Amino acid sequence: MPRTTGGSVTRRRRKKVIKTAKGYYGRRKNAFRTATQAVDKANQYATRDRKNRKRNFRALWIQRINAAVRAHDTGLTYSRFINGLNKAGIEVDRKVLAELAVHEPEEFGAIVDRVRSAPA
Repeated sequence: MPRTTGGSVTRRRRKKVIKTAKGYYGRRKNAFRTATQAVDKANQYATRDRKNRKRNFRALWIQRINAAVRAHDTGLTYSRFINGLNKAGIEVDRKVLAELAVHEPEEFGAIVDRVRSAPA
């Protein structure tokens, strides 16, 4: 009985890995064994960094809000501003606040004024 080498199924599986490794440096892009390792590691990084991206964006929004609040010369800090938002009953998330702070400073200033005038 002749020896079989896996045929079309194996070739398709290997081509899929090599195609995924396109653009990698050296043997990582064309040697199946090293390409498999490189692709597996890349997928681990991608999974981890999908979580990290959410953290990074939230930190960026907080920094933008803090800078915008301090720029209004109200003596407010980020934490006091968020506390004032809650007391004033304004429910706007940090992403939208950061967008307002960057692109619509007048509207953001109106929110800051409402927070300042909110009861303590």
